Amino acid sequence: MISTIFVNMHVSDLTKSKKFFEKLGFDFYAPFTGENSACMIIGKDKYVMLTPKEQFKKMIAKPLAESSQIEMLVSLGCESKEIVNEIAEAAFAQGARKISEPEDIGFMYSWSFEDLDGHIWDLFWMEPERLKG
Repeated sequence: MISTIFVNMHVSDLTKSKKFFEKLGFDFYAPFTGENSACMIIGKDKYVMLTPKEQFKKMIAKPLAESSQIEMLVSLGCESKEIVNEIAEAAFAQGARKISEPEDIGFMYSWSFEDLDGHIWDLFWMEPERLKG
């Protein structure tokens, strides 16, 4: 199976995006962070590369999706409902757009936001037993 993941996202302002995610409690991996990208640590062997649009365009041949479009939704499993709330509320305090109200269906709890560049993040907690196959 997959041992490591790097999700790559384009951003309008790397400094502003980095500060936004730092205020949500995320750290950055210094060896992969500089003026052309920032490597955000979202878990053990899990990273999000934030890259300025002009640099990102050099990596691909297709046009970038506009912020009014959606290409994907990033879902992050959290250790508790409280952590879901902490991260979502910190995002809203930094200017993130609330996508929905928190949803609690018993075995799963989630809350979504749109970051400064229009990327959608879904934070969720799920009973651990539900993930066992």
